[in-house]
Amino acid sequence: MSDTLQPDPNSKRQSRKAAASGWIGSALEYYDFFIYATAAALLFPQLFFPTDNPTVGIIVSLASFGVGYVARPIGAVVLGHLGDRHGRKTVLVYCMFLMGFSTLSIGLLPTYQQIGIWAPAILIFLRLVQGFAVAGEVSCASSMTLEHAPDGRRGYFASFTLQGVQAGQLLAAAVFLPLAQFMPADQFAAWGWRIPFLLSAVVLVAGWIIRREVHEAPVFTEAKTHAKPEKLPVVEVITQSWRDVLRVICMALSAVLAIVASVFGATYAVQPAYGIGFPSGVFMWIPVLGNLCAVVLIPFVGKLSDRIGRRPPVIVGVLCGGLLSFAYLYAISIHNLWLSLILSLLMWGVAYQGFNGVFPSLFPELFRTRVRVTGMAIGQNIGVACTAFLPALFVTIAPPGTENIPLKIGALTFGICAISAIAAFTTRETYRVRLKDLGDPNAVPMSKEEYERVQELSSRKPAMNVPQSVSVTRS
Repeated sequence: MSDTLQPDPNSKRQSRKAAASGWIGSALEYYDFFIYATAAALLFPQLFFPTDNPTVGIIVSLASFGVGYVARPIGAVVLGHLGDRHGRKTVLVYCMFLMGFSTLSIGLLPTYQQIGIWAPAILIFLRLVQGFAVAGEVSCASSMTLEHAPDGRRGYFASFTLQGVQAGQLLAAAVFLPLAQFMPADQFAAWGWRIPFLLSAVVLVAGWIIRREVHEAPVFTEAKTHAKPEKLPVVEVITQSWRDVLRVICMALSAVLAIVASVFGATYAVQPAYGIGFPSGVFMWIPVLGNLCAVVLIPFVGKLSDRIGRRPPVIVGVLCGGLLSFAYLYAISIHNLWLSLILSLLMWGVAYQGFNGVFPSLFPELFRTRVRVTGMAIGQNIGVACTAFLPALFVTIAPPGTENIPLKIGALTFGICAISAIAAFTTRETYRVRLKDLGDPNAVPMSKEEYERVQELSSRKPAMNVPQSVSVTRS
C-alpha cells in the first residue's frame, strides 16, 4: 500500500507561493510588533500616557503593549476554527487586512495632548485588534507551509515562517533607526515616529498580491473532503489533545527572551528614570544585529531538526538563552554598550533561534490536520499572552532605583525558560512521522533507514519542487 498523496499539478508553484505567503505575512506581523514595542518603550509614555510619575508612565505604556495579547486567545479560537473548517488561505488574508488596518490607524492617531483620554483609549483598542489578527497568522502560515513540504524536510521549510518574523523586525529597525538617529528629537517625537506605522501599507499590498493566489495543500483538501468533523475544532483539541496544548503553552513561554531583549532591555537602557543613558538610536542597533544572526541561522536550525529531531534544539536554545539573560542585563547595568551588543547576539541572535527555528514545524506536527491550526493557535497564543505583561511586571518588580535588577529579572527569565525546556523534553518526537499520520500519538514513525531514504529522494529535486510525500511501500 502506498503512503503517497497525489501532488497538485502545480505543486511547485503553489509551494513557493505558500512559503512566500508565510514569510511575508510573518514579516508584516512582526514588523508591526517591533515598531509598537519600540514605540511603547521609547515614546508612548510621553505621547499617550503622560504622568507626573515617570515609573507609572513606563508601566502603563508597557501594559498597553501587553493588552494586545489579551485578544490573542480569543483570536486563536475564532481564527483557528476558520482555518480548520474553511481553509488556511481565508484566515491568512483576513489577518493581513486586520493587521494592516490597525497599524495604519496607529500611525494616524492623535496624541494625548490633542484629544485627551481618547488617545490612549483608541490606542489600546487598536492594539486589541492587532492581537486578534496575529493570533491566526503564524499558526496558519506554519500549517500551510508544513502541509506543502515533503516528509523529511518539513522542519527546514516551516522554519522560513519564522525567518520572516526576524526579517520583519529588521525591516522595522531599518525604518526606525535612521529616523531616531538622524532626525531632530523634537521632530521625531512630533511626527517622525508615525512613518514606520504608515509604511506597513507597502507590506500589506505585497502580502495581498501573494496570498490571493495561494491554494490549499492537498492533505488539507483531502481531510476536509473525507472527514466530516463531529465536534468543533476547539472542543476536539481541548478534549483529545489537551496535553499537547499544555506543552505548546509552556514552550511558547520562551518568548520571554525576545521581551527581555527588545522591550524591557530597551526600557532599562534608554528611559531616563533608570539612569543608564544609552541613546535610543544607538541601542536599537543591538536587536538589529541579533536579528541578522537569526535570519541566517533559522533555516539551518530547521534543517538540523530534520536530522536530529525537534526537541534538542529547543531545549538547548531556551536554557542557554535564559542563562545569557543574566549577563545581558548586567552588561546594560554597567553601561557597557559593546558587551551588551555581544551578549544580545548570543542570547537573542543565537540561543533563542533554537526555539524559533523549530516551533513552526513542531507545534503543528502535534495536531491532526482537521484541528492543526486551532491546536497550535490556542497553545501558542495563550503561552505568548502569559508573557505579554512581563515587561510591566519586570518594571514593577525592578523599578528605577532598585538594586540587583539583572539578578532579579534574570532569575525570573531563567525560571520561565526552564519551564519551557521541561515541556519540550516531555513532548513526543514528530520529525519522522509521515504527514498524514501527524497528530496521532500512536503513529509509528519511519525507521531511521527509511527516513534517510525519504530525505535522499526529496533532496534530489529543487527544494520547492518536491511531492507532498515521498512514496514508501509497506510490506
